[in-house]
Amino acid sequence: MTFQRRRRIITRQRTGTALLVVALISFLAGMTDAIGLLTVGDFVSFMSGNTTRAATALADGSILRALVLLGSLAVFVIGNAMGTIVASRFRAVGVLCSVAVILTVAAAGGDHLPNVPRFYLIVLAMGVVNASVEHIEGLPIGLTYVTGALSRFGRGLGRWIIGTGNSQWTMQIVPWVGMLAGAVVGALLEYRFGQASLWAPAILAGLLCILVQMIPGRWSRRYAQR
Repeated sequence: MTFQRRRRIITRQRTGTALLVVALISFLAGMTDAIGLLTVGDFVSFMSGNTTRAATALADGSILRALVLLGSLAVFVIGNAMGTIVASRFRAVGVLCSVAVILTVAAAGGDHLPNVPRFYLIVLAMGVVNASVEHIEGLPIGLTYVTGALSRFGRGLGRWIIGTGNSQWTMQIVPWVGMLAGAVVGALLEYRFGQASLWAPAILAGLLCILVQMIPGRWSRRYAQR
């Protein structure tokens, strides 16, 4: 086997593993997003939606609600910063373990945990998880937001049609499919188990932490920040 062929095989394996991880993390994000939305009544990763809701709340004179929603934006930013710091030291496995801990705290609070703290804990987890995988072979990948992924998919499709692009844009559909599937499962779980359904993403995050730990370090280093 030539060096070039072996290199191509390793690249395919590394890319395929990354896509599987992205799909599973997006599934986790979609599940958490749906459960969070149905449990607390507000978006836990769709900060564009919370920005609009905060603006309309201000216009309606609902100052307290606006402050809660604006607070979620700050918590989301803090979560992203925390995830980046953790990823720089412990890579994706550390990020996912952090998400598992945060979601476990939110789930363990049960009825004793007020709505706003639960909301902020879930938002924090969704901020942190974004740092687990940032790109695949240099191609940016989003985990908790699919607007960017669909936009990159559409632009890639356009470039492919006019003959000026490659096929890497097809990867962008993976997080959307994962998030859609996860959201469906999350909604079904919340309808069946209510607040207790938060244990599902907490457990899944823990399992993903174990799975990612099994990925060779030289591969996982390529998925996170550069």
